[in-house]
Amino acid sequence: MLSSFGHVLRLTRASFVFAREGAFVGVDATSLPPVLRLPLALANLIAKRDGDGLAGLSRAIDRLGPSYVKLGQFLSTRPDIVGGKVALELERLQDRVAPMSRDMAVAIVEASFGAEIDSLYESFGEPVAAASIAQVHRAEVKTDEGLRPVAVKVLRAGTERRFGRDLSDMAFAARFAESLAPEFRRLRLAQVVETLARSVRMEMDFRLEAAAASEFVENSKDDPEIRAPVVDWNRTTREVMTMEWIDGVPLADPDRLTELGFDPPALARTLIQAFLRTALRDGFFHADMHQGNFFVDNEGRIVAVDFGIMGRLGRKERRFLAEILYGFIRRDYLRVAEIHFEAGYVPHAYRVEDFAQALRAIGEPIHSRTADQISMAKLLTLLFEITSLFDMTTRIELVMLQKTMVVVEGVARKLDPQLNMWSTAEPVVGAWIAENLGPIGRVEDARRALSSIAGFLADAPSRIEQIADRLEKRLET
Repeated sequence: MLSSFGHVLRLTRASFVFAREGAFVGVDATSLPPVLRLPLALANLIAKRDGDGLAGLSRAIDRLGPSYVKLGQFLSTRPDIVGGKVALELERLQDRVAPMSRDMAVAIVEASFGAEIDSLYESFGEPVAAASIAQVHRAEVKTDEGLRPVAVKVLRAGTERRFGRDLSDMAFAARFAESLAPEFRRLRLAQVVETLARSVRMEMDFRLEAAAASEFVENSKDDPEIRAPVVDWNRTTREVMTMEWIDGVPLADPDRLTELGFDPPALARTLIQAFLRTALRDGFFHADMHQGNFFVDNEGRIVAVDFGIMGRLGRKERRFLAEILYGFIRRDYLRVAEIHFEAGYVPHAYRVEDFAQALRAIGEPIHSRTADQISMAKLLTLLFEITSLFDMTTRIELVMLQKTMVVVEGVARKLDPQLNMWSTAEPVVGAWIAENLGPIGRVEDARRALSSIAGFLADAPSRIEQIADRLEKRLET
């Protein structure tokens, strides 16, 4: 009872903030269940005079704090729930907080390791970056070659308690909303909050982020264009992660890059191709690719940092991505349509030819534009919009990929406004298709199929025995 009362109090405050900032201005009352129409009218009565809907939504979320910012950023990847315009506005949310003191960070590090800070690091500096979950310090460690700079990521004090409380409130609100109307049940709001909670819990365990960084390092060890900092596992725990310090120029500073002799347009092409390569080759991509997470080292390689949010694509999703991009590049809309049906994403009640016609409506306007107007991210956005007309199943991993592509394309265009996305993507996509869907790929598919059959046959006796045991127990009862 007390728990529910606490939920109601905190959610009432949050609702007031949303209403006061004008977040509900412009919402069509007829699109809501009848039970919510009176609360909407009351909310708009207390809105500030300058309350203006989408901008008010962002202001309210910023006022409510880091947990709501995380929710907003997460919902920006779900236009199927909040709508395209709201999703676009939520993409602008920034995770900004004041850093905690160095002394507090030191106390967290010492408690996590059960050791004095001086026994772990030769020096431990002031914070150089801060966000809602963690902050980063520059430190030094002693090695056989001398002192080596490292980056130390420290979990902020009280983070788990604060996020736990707010996410519990959101789950309560989601369950209540689902009880009000079938429209909300269809959106699976409680499942959305649970997915967010699971993602945040993973972000707050730095051992998992360290593992993601380590996997990225392994995947890119032979890649001449992109890499990641090496993890110091001896100085990494649940609350603390130590990694190689990156001395590089931020990708967000094209003027500085030019001064140092780097070629920003070439770096733009490298960034796009490296992103597509990791997504297609590895099925494991950086899903937080804003410009602050990328640097250029002295050798001209792009260095990715911050691996708290990663995306994965199975072989089926990778094939789907490669073939639709290549199909649009070649303007083969019928093949793109067939891929959707083969993957089972579009119900067979629809005709392939009708779907191909809808795809042509997306592709032809894009091909008629100049290089600087061609947007692969826009293509995928339009694709998701038009496929909703054909009851296409939403694939969360593909939505995450599309949102990441929007961000990475924006970063690349700041380096080269004239970037031609088609010619940049074609070598990577074409090479993947040739290797995986050509003769070599068919041989590899056959090898995998034979391996699966062999594994099944090897396990068959034990599986049959298990089934027989279960049947025998049921007969005995």
